[in-house]
This record gives sequence, structure tokens and C-alpha cells, in this order.
Amino acid sequence: MINSFETYHPIVLFTFFVAAIGMGMFLMHPVFLAITIFSAMSLNFALRRGRFLKDWKLYVPLFLIMAIINPLISHNGKIVLFYMNGNAITVEAICYGLAMATMLTAVMLWFSSYNEVITSDKFLYLFGKISPVLALTLSITMRLVPHFTEQLSRIAKAQKTMGMDYTTGSIVKRSKSVMRIISILITWALENAIETADSMKARGYGVGKRSTFSLFVFERRDGWVLAIICVLLSVTLVGSVLGYATFYYYPTFSVISGEWQSFVMYGIYFMLLMLPLVIELKEALKWQSLKSKM
Repeated sequence: MINSFETYHPIVLFTFFVAAIGMGMFLMHPVFLAITIFSAMSLNFALRRGRFLKDWKLYVPLFLIMAIINPLISHNGKIVLFYMNGNAITVEAICYGLAMATMLTAVMLWFSSYNEVITSDKFLYLFGKISPVLALTLSITMRLVPHFTEQLSRIAKAQKTMGMDYTTGSIVKRSKSVMRIISILITWALENAIETADSMKARGYGVGKRSTFSLFVFERRDGWVLAIICVLLSVTLVGSVLGYATFYYYPTFSVISGEWQSFVMYGIYFMLLMLPLVIELKEALKWQSLKSKM
């Protein structure tokens, strides 16, 4: 389980994910895409382990759907494989669909890792002073989905023990079971909202200016890592502007550069995205060294 990277200052963590997600959403170059999906999968696996494998039941169908849709709606490209209902199915459209699916899957993995690392207290620390109401609203909103999902699972299991299993029986019986579960969930949600409001009122929320308390301290190591992220990101952005991350799928594939400058850009982008795992490996080796000296 990765833990060293999570101990860094929230500004460092947030900057990394902004860089990773921002670059991942725009770089469609095959080499950069390969680096993006590999890094996103590696970090997500390190953070979530068993849950990472379970999520691929969702990611794989979404990947296939996104990859298939593009060649069915886009018929651009010079290399035609066959015709379907008079429309050309081209290699370029298939590859572009695969690239889009890879990019979107990587972005979803980055956001999944973001939710693991940037907890509500870190988010409130980052944006609480800028806009306390907005920060609190976003924090509560992001918490609702996992909280409701967990409560829904509990309700469904409780109803199943009472003979109201929504997975068995006739359609009418299953529909009644589902409606009952939803009704219980809505009732619980309303009660939870009232309890939250009462709790906030009891703590004096909205009465005068609020003071804040935080355990986060910006240390020297945070400054070094933040500087490394900014430098690597800046070089990647400059390289992208200069065309080292440019790749065209239409009307046909452009050439992937084999110049040394391109390989330098690939390496810098790889170092940027793999920084959390490098930090974790460094700390693990340091811990092993300390244990060997005991």
C-alpha cells in the first residue's frame, strides 16, 4: 500500500494531479498515451490494490464501447479495411478510437487516484480560505457518492435477509423490492441531511468569521518535490508547444519522430508521471536500509 507520497503537503499532491490529469487529457501522441495509461494504472494499483482489479469490470466494457463507437461514426482515413452499409471502416478511425478510449480510461484512473490521495480535509485546507462555502459544498458533494453507495449496499443486504431480494423472483416482486430500497435510501438521506445541518449549527457554522486549524506543514522536502514537478511540467509543456507531442491520425498517420529530442521528452514526461512511485520506492529502500542496520 502506497503511503509515502500521501504524506506530502496538499499543495504538492494537488499540483501533481492537476499536471497529470491536464496533460493526460490533451496528449494523443501514441508514446505519450502509452506512458500516461501505464503510469495511471501503476499508481492506481499501488493505491487501491484489490479495488483496482474490481474496477476493471467497469473500465474494460467502457474502453471497448468507446473504441468501437469512433470507427462507426467517423469514416475518415485512407486505409480502408472494409465497408459496412456503404460506409468505410478505416484503420485510422479504429486507432483514433483506441487512442480516445485509452486517454479517457487514463483520466478516470487519475481521478480515482486523486480521490484516494486528496481527502476532504486536504481539499478544505487548499480552498477553504479562498472560498469556504464552495470548498465545503464540493467536499460534501464528493463524499455523497461513496457514502450513498455504501449505505445502499447495507440497505440491500438488510432487505435481502427479510426476504426482499431484488435479484430473484418475478419482475413485479423485484420492482417492489427496488422501490422499497430506494424509498429507504431517500428517507435515510433526508434524515442524514437534517442531522448534518443540526451538527453544523451546533458547531457555530455561519456565525461570524471562522478560524481554521490544520496539521499540514510545508517542509523542505515538499518544496523540492514541488519544484521538480513544476520543472518537469514546464519542459513537457514547452516540448508540446514545439511539436514533440503532436501526432495526427487523419487523413493518415503522421510519423513518430525518432530524434533524440523526442526520446528526451518521453523520458521527462515519464519521470513526471512516475514521481509518486519513485518517491515510494526511495522511501522503501531507505526503510530497508535502516532495518538492516538495526
